[in-house]
Amino acid sequence: QVQLVESGGDLVQPGGSLSLSCAASKFTLDRYIIGWFRQAPGKEREGLSCISNTDGSTYYSDSVKGRFTISRDNANNMVYLQMSSLKPEDTAVYYCAAGNPFASMLAPGEYDYWGQGTQVTVSS
Repeated sequence: QVQLVESGGDLVQPGGSLSLSCAASKFTLDRYIIGWFRQAPGKEREGLSCISNTDGSTYYSDSVKGRFTISRDNANNMVYLQMSSLKPEDTAVYYCAAGNPFASMLAPGEYDYWGQGTQVTVSS
């Protein structure tokens, strides 16, 4: 069974940086586009970024463009999300997901496999 496991969530001060990791097991990540999403309490799940499995193209939502960077290491079956200039409104549970989105690159419904999430809290 496909498994994705996120790690790296933590409490960080505003303006700080954090790096999240997404590890895949029982399948190879290079078959899928990998996306990062987040969900804050009382809000819908939001697509943040994704990275192509073919040419490494990346996509970012306006809310994180210029602050977050997605990368992948197919050899080690890992995807990363480097976050900087963090704001309190970035506080959420962060998820990675695998799929082959067609209609919308950052729509949660376009992704098939999900991790359990990792908590990121931005607070002083």
